[in-house]
Amino acid sequence: MPNLTKADLNLKLIDAEGKTRSLKEFKGKVIFLNFWATWCPPCIAEMPSIDKLHEELGNEVAFVMLSFDDDFEKAKDFDKRKGYDLPIYAPASNLPEMFQSSALPTTYVIDAEGNLVLRHKGMADYSDLEFTKFLNSLK
Repeated sequence: MPNLTKADLNLKLIDAEGKTRSLKEFKGKVIFLNFWATWCPPCIAEMPSIDKLHEELGNEVAFVMLSFDDDFEKAKDFDKRKGYDLPIYAPASNLPEMFQSSALPTTYVIDAEGNLVLRHKGMADYSDLEFTKFLNSLK
């Protein structure tokens, strides 16, 4: 087993209802953390696969779709307009160092033990069966 890095869960979020939440609330669950924005074409391109994954695993895996739009309403409107039902958040605090990425989209996966097990910069197809198996193996 490689040395695993503990994820820094000190990240405050604003949910779609305007409530301040924290990544800490999802401790004990696998967390799929995706950084995106409506102005980012690769982010938009990978959304259908994330939506499909969310439909399959949304009850067992915590999805945190962190929008970097200047206007959070844009992100929420996008989610509705596309017919997704993804949990959209905006950052409410500075990003912990381990989550500072110059690329959008960037996806992080944190296992149920709180370890950062995946960092992927750029677009991916998350509806792939292997990826679903990988997430299921982290519970």
